[in-house]
Amino acid sequence: MAPGPSSDAAVVWTDRFLDYRWTPEHPMKPARLQFTMALARGLGLLDGVETLAPAAAGESDLLRIHTPAYLEAVRRAEPPPPGAQVPSAPPFGLGSADNPIFPHMHEAASVIVGGTLAAAAEIAAGRTRRAVSIGGGMHHAMSAAASGFCVYNDVAVAISWLLDHGFDRIAYVDVDVHHGDGVQRAFYGDPRVLTVSIHQHPATLWPNTGWPEETGAGAAEGTAVNLPVLPGTRDPQWLRAFHAVVPGALAAFRPQLLVSQCGVDTHREDPLADLELTVDGQRAAFRAMRELADRYAEGRWLAVGGGGYGLVRVVPRAWTHLLATALDRSVDPGTEIPADWIAQVREYAPAVEPPRTMGDGADISFTRWDGPGGTPATGDERADRAQRAVDTAVLATRRATFGLLGLDPEDPRD
Repeated sequence: MAPGPSSDAAVVWTDRFLDYRWTPEHPMKPARLQFTMALARGLGLLDGVETLAPAAAGESDLLRIHTPAYLEAVRRAEPPPPGAQVPSAPPFGLGSADNPIFPHMHEAASVIVGGTLAAAAEIAAGRTRRAVSIGGGMHHAMSAAASGFCVYNDVAVAISWLLDHGFDRIAYVDVDVHHGDGVQRAFYGDPRVLTVSIHQHPATLWPNTGWPEETGAGAAEGTAVNLPVLPGTRDPQWLRAFHAVVPGALAAFRPQLLVSQCGVDTHREDPLADLELTVDGQRAAFRAMRELADRYAEGRWLAVGGGGYGLVRVVPRAWTHLLATALDRSVDPGTEIPADWIAQVREYAPAVEPPRTMGDGADISFTRWDGPGGTPATGDERADRAQRAVDTAVLATRRATFGLLGLDPEDPRD
C-alpha cells in the first residue's frame, strides 16, 4: 500500500459505460447513468474534478473470477432474431429475460469492470483514498453465468486484484435491495474478505439467498454477514439495522479498505422491490459508509453503483449524493434541481414528474439498537411493529456471525 494520497477522491467515468445497454424494454437503462452525471455537473459537483476514463478489463483480470468457457460464450453471444422465443434457462444465463444478449456485450461489460479496476488502482497506488465508479456494481454475475442483469462481476474482479496488490483485509458492504450473492460466493471461503449485505428478505425477493445462516466456509466462517429486512422497511428501521450490525463487524475485522456496492433499488418508488427508503435515507447510508472507511480503513473507500430502476426520480439524485459524499462536497437535500436538467429528463420521459429538490423531505432520525428488548414502546403501533421486526432481524444476524468474529451478539457496545 502506497502512502499519502495526492487527491481526495477519484471519479471514474466514460461515456462507454452507456454501451451496457439491454433491450429497449429492459428495466436497467443507461439513461440512469447519463442523468446522474448531468445532474452532478449541473450542480457544480464536478467543477475542478478531472474524471478518470478507464480502459476495458483484459482477459487475465476477467479470469480472476470467470471461467474461460464463460468468457468465450459472452464473446460469441449474438442477439436472437426478432420474434424468437426467450429460453427460461439458457446456457451460461445468456439470453434469458433478465440477461438478454445485446450487441458487443463482452466489450461493454469489460469496460464496466475496467472502471472498477481503475478505481481500485488509484487507491492501491496511493493517488487517492476514495474512488467511485457509478457504472460498476454488477454483484450478481457468477463465475460461469450471467445473472440479475450482470454479465461480469466487476466488484469481485477488483477485490481479487486488490488482494494481489497490497491488501489482505478487505471489507465489502452491499446496500442494494438484492443480496450480493455473486460477491459473497466468490469469497465465501476466503478469510481475507468480509462480505456484508443488507437486503430485502430472501423469502420475498430474488435471488432468494442471503439468510443470516450463510456465514462463510472453512477458515472464512464468520466473514459472510447477511442482514435481511422485511418488505416495507423504512429509513429509521433500515438505518437502525445497519448501525446495529455493520460498524461492529468492521471493527472486529479491521479492514484496510472498504468496498461499497451502493445500489439504490431500496427506494420506495423502485419498481422491482418492496423496501421504502427515501433518497434522504440512502444519502445517510453513503455518509455512514464514508465514516466507517475513515474510522476503520484509514479513509480508503471504493464505491460503485449497482441496482436502481427509478431512472428519473431516484437514481440520478441518489448517486449524485454518492459522488458528493466521496468528494466531500455535500449537497443539502433541500437543494433545488437545475431547470435545464428537469427539461432534459422531461424530454426523455414526458409522463414522469421530475423531482424538484435533491431529497424527499424525509425524517431519517432513528433510535440506535440497544440490545434485546431494550427499546421502550413509542405508542405508535405501526412503528413499534416495524422496530420489533427489524430488531428480530438484527438479533438473528448478530447471533449467527458476531460470536465467530469474537463479539458478543447481545451487547450493543459490540
